[in-house]
Amino acid sequence: MTWLVWRVSPFITSIFFILGVFTLFEVLVDWIKVKLHSKDINIKDHTVESVIGILYMLIFSFGMQYSILGQSYSWEFMNFQLIAIVFCAYFLNIRIPYYYLFPIVLLFMIYNSSVGYWESWCHAITLIVFYVTMNKGYLWSQKLKSPLFFYLGTGTFFGALLWYFMKLKFDFSWTTYVQELSYLVIFELLLYSYVRMLFRDDRLKARLAEVASHDALTKALNYSAYETEVKYLFKNSKDNNLSFSMVMFDIDHFKRVNDTYGHLAGDRVLQHTVDVVQTVLNANDSSVKLYRTGGEEFNILFPNYDLEGTQTIVEEIFTALNHLKVTFDDKEIEISVSMGVSQISNKDATPNDFYKRVDNNLYYSKKHGRMQITTI
Repeated sequence: MTWLVWRVSPFITSIFFILGVFTLFEVLVDWIKVKLHSKDINIKDHTVESVIGILYMLIFSFGMQYSILGQSYSWEFMNFQLIAIVFCAYFLNIRIPYYYLFPIVLLFMIYNSSVGYWESWCHAITLIVFYVTMNKGYLWSQKLKSPLFFYLGTGTFFGALLWYFMKLKFDFSWTTYVQELSYLVIFELLLYSYVRMLFRDDRLKARLAEVASHDALTKALNYSAYETEVKYLFKNSKDNNLSFSMVMFDIDHFKRVNDTYGHLAGDRVLQHTVDVVQTVLNANDSSVKLYRTGGEEFNILFPNYDLEGTQTIVEEIFTALNHLKVTFDDKEIEISVSMGVSQISNKDATPNDFYKRVDNNLYYSKKHGRMQITTI
């Protein structure tokens, strides 16, 4: 239909076909991610990409092969299938144990009526080694100055071997062999450039999302991130009868620090405070998040924690921060903090009701001598 009707080389249309297939995959995955996030289904993006990637590429490979089953040219779409394998193994980095690949390859051989050929068995084993090599070599190659050399070298070596087994099986000419291998290398280069472009866009989006959700000075999550998360956790806790607690703390007499030592010293105190709290949280539970919600004011959200459950972490943070000495310009600045702690109540109709009660506890701590925890 391409060469005879449109006078366009099948190779050119193959390029557009491959790019179209992977563009459709990106659109499909993005759509599924949006749907899952909108329904508050907590599944990692990489898991979604891996599951959809495997299913999509299996359907793609088996579907293409269907039109040429049993034909003397049933090798014709092999480059497309190899590119699909490269995409899953290298770019999506879908980690499948090699022994899971055997039944998939065997099923394809049965489907393609090639179980009785020794060349097909050599091809199948090489294909598995190819996938594992690309998959395991991905992280290693990212440390290289130019990962393209590993990617293209590995793809070309295994491609040459795989096409050699096809040449033995179907006895086509060396000219066809060189042509198909050349097409594979070109497809690999195009895929590399295309996916790098897509991933660069994804990294930019991730960077913008990080900037939007993190405080520029301390790198803690900011008020916007707090507002989004507290609404979700509040609703989830109410709907599913789950525990949910919150800590609010601020640095005592912080204005005095700024007035005495300068605002740069105050910035250093805030940064050091966040570093200390984050170290404690990382050592205990990564699901507990710290937010800078005001100048010297911070909130910590404890999903699935009742008041008693927070005690160990809260006391550890309290002990670590009180009498903490922050060095700035050869001067030691000693700080203390006041805290308010509470858990969600049946009386809380909105996240703000919960927030106000925690805030009142913090205010009580500050009004009654500071450097204390209030859990009324």
